[in-house]
Amino acid sequence: MDDFIAARSQMALSLGFHIIFACVGMVMPFFMAFSHYRYLRTGNEIYKGLTKAWSKGVAILFATGAVSGTMLSFELGLLWPTFMKHAGPIFGMPFSLEGTAFFIEAIALGFFLYGWDKFNKWFHWFTGLLVGLSGLASGILVVAANAWMNSPAGFDYVDGVYSNIDPIKAMLNDAWFSQALHMLLAAFVSTGFAVAGVHALMILKKKNVAFHREAFKISAVCACVAALLQPLSGDISAKDVAKRQPIKLAAMEAHFHTEPYTPFVLGGIVDEENETLKYAIKIPGVLSFLTHGNFKEPVKGLNEFPKADWPPVAITHYAFQLMISLGVLLCGISLLYFFALWKKNSWLMQTWFLRIFVFAIPLGYIALEAGWVVTEVGRQPWIIYGIMRTIDAVTPMPGIVYSFYIFTAVFVSLAAIVTFLMYRQLRMVGKLYDPTDPEFKKKPADVKGNLVNR
Repeated sequence: MDDFIAARSQMALSLGFHIIFACVGMVMPFFMAFSHYRYLRTGNEIYKGLTKAWSKGVAILFATGAVSGTMLSFELGLLWPTFMKHAGPIFGMPFSLEGTAFFIEAIALGFFLYGWDKFNKWFHWFTGLLVGLSGLASGILVVAANAWMNSPAGFDYVDGVYSNIDPIKAMLNDAWFSQALHMLLAAFVSTGFAVAGVHALMILKKKNVAFHREAFKISAVCACVAALLQPLSGDISAKDVAKRQPIKLAAMEAHFHTEPYTPFVLGGIVDEENETLKYAIKIPGVLSFLTHGNFKEPVKGLNEFPKADWPPVAITHYAFQLMISLGVLLCGISLLYFFALWKKNSWLMQTWFLRIFVFAIPLGYIALEAGWVVTEVGRQPWIIYGIMRTIDAVTPMPGIVYSFYIFTAVFVSLAAIVTFLMYRQLRMVGKLYDPTDPEFKKKPADVKGNLVNR
C-alpha cells in the first residue's frame, strides 16, 4: 500500500466510523426528548425510564463521537496539509461554528444527565432538546464544509492564488442545502431503524415487553416518516448533482455515452475498459426526465469528459445502486408499518412483523455509508472540485501506512467498546429503567439495606 492510498484509506475508514457515531448523536437526543415529554404529560414511569436509558446511550455515543471527531480534525492536518493551507481560511467558519455547537451540546447533556429533580421540569426537558438541536446544527455545519468541496464558492482563484474570500458565501454554497437535507434524513432513517430493530429484538425475546414496545413505537414512527421523505430529498440532490457535477451523475449511472431518451439503470456490471454496462435493467427516458424534466433531452455521458477526470466508475455506480436499493426497501417497510397502524394493529406485535425490523437494523447504516461513498468517490480525482486534485493535496511525509494501521486499531477498539457498553445497557434495562420489572421494584429496598449495613 503506497502512502497516497494509505492516506485515502485512513480518511475513508475514519469517516466511515465517525458518521455512525455522529448520526446517533444527532438523532437519539430527539427520541430522548420526546419520551421525556411524554413522561411529563402522562406521568407514565415507563417513559421516564426510557428517557434515562436513552440518555445513557446518548452519553456513550457522545463521548465516542467526540474522540472520533477529534481524530478526524488531526487527520485533516496530518494527511492533507496542502488542502488545509488553502481551504482552511475559506471554509473554516462552519468548523468554528461546529465547535461552538459541540460545546453547547456538551453543556446541555451535562445539565440533562445530572438535572433530574434539581431543575424546573420543563427547563430540564429543554436541556435535553437542546442536546438534539446542537447535534443537528453540528451535522449541518460539517456537511456545509463537505458541500463546499463539491461546490467551491466564496473566493476567486486566479493563477493558483485564492483571494476575495467570503466565508459566509463559502458556507452557504450551492450544494449545502441538498446535501444537508439528504444527510439529516439519512441520519433519522438509519438510527431510527437501528433503534427500532434493537427494541423489536428485545420484544421477541420477551424481555421487558411493555418498556420496549413504547421505545419501538417512537423510533419506528420516526424512522418510517424519514424513510418516506428521503426519496424527495434524493431527487433534489440528484438534480443538484446533475447541474454542478454532471460527471458524477454519469458515474453514478455508469452512463458512458450521451444519447437521447437516456435510461435510468438498475443493477448491471460495469466494464470500464470497454465503456459498457452489462446485464443492467434500463428504463428508457427516465434519467432524462429526472434530470431535465422531459424524456428526450440527453444526459451527458462520461465520453463528454476527459478520461483523466473520471471518478472510479464501478465503485460509484455500485455504491449508488446499493444506496437506492436499500432506500426503496426501507420505504417498503415504512409503508407496511403505516398500513399496520392504520388497518392491521394486530400485526404490530407479531413475530414476523418484528423480525422485519430486526432484519432492517443494519440496512440504514449500510445505505448511509454507500451514500457517502457516492459523494466522496464520485468527486474524485478532485479534493476541491475542479480546482485541486486529491493527489496534489496529500502529505509528503513518508510512512503514512503505519498511521493507517494505528488509526484502524483505534477505531476498531472504539467500536468494540461501544458495542459492549450498549449491550450492557440493554441487559440492565430491567434493573435500572423499567418500573414494571420485579428487579426494578427491589432496588429501593436493596439500596436502603446496603446503606444501613455500611
